[in-house]
Amino acid sequence: MKLDLVEIVPPDFDVDVTLAYATDANLTGRPVYRNAECWLHRDAAEKLAVAIALAKPLGYRLRIFDALRPSEAQWALWNVRPDPEFLADPRRGSPHSRGVAVDLTLLDADGRELDMGTGFDAFTPLSHHARTDIPVEAQRNRLLLMGLMTSAGWDFYRNEWWHYQLFDARRYALIADADLPRSMMQPR
Repeated sequence: MKLDLVEIVPPDFDVDVTLAYATDANLTGRPVYRNAECWLHRDAAEKLAVAIALAKPLGYRLRIFDALRPSEAQWALWNVRPDPEFLADPRRGSPHSRGVAVDLTLLDADGRELDMGTGFDAFTPLSHHARTDIPVEAQRNRLLLMGLMTSAGWDFYRNEWWHYQLFDARRYALIADADLPRSMMQPR
């Protein structure tokens, strides 16, 4: 399979890459990825570059928690927490497994994450967009992130303040670990 993937790394992309699934601080309790490499399809990478450019003059940077997620990783998450409110069923395929979704937050000028009302991957209704029962500052921060991302051409997922994807995600092929230039997954 010919993939049109771009590695998301500084200095090409002025972002902080902190892949949650390369650590044990995720819903599985162990690293899912052996290699903390951040990939996106070229179409998504171009829209990410626009979001980065929009955030910069406002004094913000993006922190990426996840981007391309091989199909095997989607299964690893689903096997621990088969919750369709927060995870795409791997039988249907996730936009992450197509390289056209990104999970992220905003950092201030000092490199601190903005308060978003919940942490990344908090599988709770409080993670849904437009919640008014979180602090007003967190509501503003979510709207700021949404404004930057949607202005850059991304669609949002209503249940997760951190998740953005291309509008036509299903037109992209699913990507397995074996399709990647270098394996991301932990050996079984």
